[in-house]
Amino acid sequence: MIPRTWHRERLTRLMRQFPVVALIGARQVGKSTLARNVLESAVGPSSYFDLEDPRSLARLAEPMLMLEPLRGLVVLDEIQRRPDLFPALRVLADRPRKPARFLVLGSASPELLRQSSESLAGRIAYHRLPGLDLSEVGPQMLERLWLRGGFPLSFSTHKHEESARWRGEFVRTFVERDLPTLGIRLPPAIIDRFWRMLAHYHGQLWNAAELARSFGVAEKTVRSYLDILVSTFMVQRLPPWHTNMGKREIKAPKIYLSDSGLLHSLLGIDSRDDLMAHPKSGASWEGFAISQIVRRLDASPDECFFWGVHTGAELDLLVVRGRRRWGFEIKLTDSPTVTPSMRSALENLSLPELVVVHAGAATFPLTDRIRAVALRRLWTDLSPR
Repeated sequence: MIPRTWHRERLTRLMRQFPVVALIGARQVGKSTLARNVLESAVGPSSYFDLEDPRSLARLAEPMLMLEPLRGLVVLDEIQRRPDLFPALRVLADRPRKPARFLVLGSASPELLRQSSESLAGRIAYHRLPGLDLSEVGPQMLERLWLRGGFPLSFSTHKHEESARWRGEFVRTFVERDLPTLGIRLPPAIIDRFWRMLAHYHGQLWNAAELARSFGVAEKTVRSYLDILVSTFMVQRLPPWHTNMGKREIKAPKIYLSDSGLLHSLLGIDSRDDLMAHPKSGASWEGFAISQIVRRLDASPDECFFWGVHTGAELDLLVVRGRRRWGFEIKLTDSPTVTPSMRSALENLSLPELVVVHAGAATFPLTDRIRAVALRRLWTDLSPR
């Protein structure tokens, strides 16, 4: 088991402050393992309910009778299966002296977010658990992490064929079983086809009209399909950043599949050689690097953007936190060079520095305000402050 120390410490801090903490993330990303790890290190009594287990469901038939006497840390896994528990959690969270604190795990379903925001406002904090990152597996595992993705079972298996088989089964199970349990009723073949089609748009601007024509449905329909994959952490939308340059700026978001391993499976990429020869290799590297940068900076989704103008200048990632700005360009090369687009981004976005994240092994200056940083050295050469 790969220890996820940073996430465990973050959860521990949140649980000291809030009576209810929601650990959300994609299915099979390691939420239950992390929660059990937190339970093992908890001081005092603790309880664990797996809401996919009929025995736990039977124990919670009368939630107040079951939960009110409990003390210490109480974990409710797969909470989206019992949204009716949220009103009981609100009552229990408001008790004086907080005899119990609750850690709820869910796959970011619309039901989970809606119920908690209505009944637990001000009482709940969220922590998203992503896939594994370079700080957890080590820079020597960079290519393996890029090819297989960050799902622990996909990354850790001994043979690549076993990893590819696991990811294929994940896709099938997700559309056939997981989406229905989240309250999403669509024919599995429809969402599977859309997901595979979307993989070919990875790293591109979202164009609902083009996708709707390709899929043979209305634009509103493809937007609803996209919302489903975003809400379940399978896809990420990167919004554009707007300055005062007017209509020349791009205003559509970019679309990235959240996990590089799933992207490769959906594209039919089976090996490193296949990946390097594939026309989406650069876009795959871009999405993978962006996810690592975001985790290194601990950036929230509302701090992350891309920037571009219709004349061609662009910036792959802009992180804005208060008055601080980080600008990043991603290159699948070990010898990046300065481009006019980079100089345009420096000037128009008033960046103190632009970082070119590349596939080589060294970090070095390109100009006085543009620096090349190797992705494998991100955690040592990029400061989050």
